[in-house]
Amino acid sequence: MSIEVGHRAPDFELADQHGQPVRLADFQGRKNVLLVFYPLAFSGVCGGELRGIRDNIDAFQNDEVQLLTVSVDSMFSHRVWAEQEDLDYPLLSDFWPHGAVATAYGVFDEDKGVAVRATFLIDKEGVVRWKVVNPISEARDPEQYRKALAELS
Repeated sequence: MSIEVGHRAPDFELADQHGQPVRLADFQGRKNVLLVFYPLAFSGVCGGELRGIRDNIDAFQNDEVQLLTVSVDSMFSHRVWAEQEDLDYPLLSDFWPHGAVATAYGVFDEDKGVAVRATFLIDKEGVVRWKVVNPISEARDPEQYRKALAELS
């Protein structure tokens, strides 16, 4: 079961596609965080979701909101995928310990070894204010992100 709305978001530190460490706590007091878990890079549904975010990036990453995406892919896979798809936002690697951050958020599918499709909106105090959790096969609607972000403002 995923972490509940109203609970403090588990802190983490993961490397982005450039090998730079990114900590959730670094945004506390400064920005809300839209945390997007996806199963795997180079897959059809994941690519569609992340390209949709890319094409509307100003709605999801701006002065008030930091977008962070997470999968179990390696930093190297993320780098190639980001270059191929022109994804210019953090793709964080939950590679090792395998799926540890997804597990902390309660969205790791043990049988498949990947995160399900889950998105958490975390406020500036580090509290989960909204979430959506979909099965691996079901794409999320970015319009839901917009609504949640508008309600948080």
